[in-house]
Amino acid sequence: MASTRAAVSRSFLVAAATVAVLMLWFCRAIDASVTTPPPAAGNQTRPPALIVFGDSIVDPGNNNALTTLIRCNFPPYGQDFPGHNATGRFSNGRVPSDILASRLGIKEYVPAYLGTELSDFDLLTGVNFASGGCGFDPLTAQLVSVLTMDNQLDLFKEYKSKLARIAGAARAGEIVRTSQYMVVTGTDDLANTYFTTPFRRDYDLESYIAFVVRCASEFVKKLYGHGARRINVTGAPPVGCVPSQRTNAGGLARECVSLYNQAAVVYNAALEEEMKRLNGSAELPGSVLKYIDLYTPLFDMITRPDAYGFEVTNRGCCGTGVFEVTLTCNRYTADACRDPTKFLFWDTYHLTERGYDLLMEQIINRYGLF
Repeated sequence: MASTRAAVSRSFLVAAATVAVLMLWFCRAIDASVTTPPPAAGNQTRPPALIVFGDSIVDPGNNNALTTLIRCNFPPYGQDFPGHNATGRFSNGRVPSDILASRLGIKEYVPAYLGTELSDFDLLTGVNFASGGCGFDPLTAQLVSVLTMDNQLDLFKEYKSKLARIAGAARAGEIVRTSQYMVVTGTDDLANTYFTTPFRRDYDLESYIAFVVRCASEFVKKLYGHGARRINVTGAPPVGCVPSQRTNAGGLARECVSLYNQAAVVYNAALEEEMKRLNGSAELPGSVLKYIDLYTPLFDMITRPDAYGFEVTNRGCCGTGVFEVTLTCNRYTADACRDPTKFLFWDTYHLTERGYDLLMEQIINRYGLF
């Protein structure tokens, strides 16, 4: 029965991924002929704040305040952050939310909402609710005792009350309405909850992807209901090429896992379609929703490392680079590599600061800042 289900899942994914890739190629060919590049940042109004939801790709330290093993507030994490400070960011330095805030001209770092003494300036210019280990599927966060996306929304409601106290109700409402929102999650739903644990195996893969996309859609609707209008939602990266998944399922040679990558392609196509459906719709009037493709630029960085100045893309900088992440990436048992700039991945899940810098550069070039 299990082998039959796996065969069906693989057949579905190969067919669906092929269709998705062909459609993506066709759409890009049309876009290239009829669209113009995004307007320069100087031609538009800078948002007053950047507000972030998501997982460990953008968590700046919220998990420090939780009782969970999914944390990294110790060396060598943060070794290239100012003051060599292990803030809880899952990298050696800045993460994408910091890079985007800096490029927007808002501030250099977006602070964690939890466990941080937030100044009025912090609240006025945006905070970060992301929690490493979460996903759109609430079970993903519950399995590792971190914040679900609904938990993050509850904190956002609390944040809005604090904002109103320091800025007044009218100004606070304007900040909430005109801020830029960044939603980065979904990878752990596929990589951990579905492929690694047995807890969602009552779904076949096609049905699970549809379920996660519904969860994403519901989250965006709730966020809109709390006043957000300019919402960027990222897709999944090439999950099968992440070092941890190469180790878990890539065989002795640690190759990219094609099934996992195909799942990400199908998920991304469905998520993008849902964001297009909701964008500016009668259901969410005035909304400006953008789907952000992480898969394409990151896959290019993985498969063409020389073009980006990387020497290693199949393992992390920390320790052996084949299994170390969070607690196993520590200064006692896993020294960091001598030059993280030569590595795309910092640990077996997350990019180095340079990796994130180059990834964000491609994203900003494609989608613009606003």
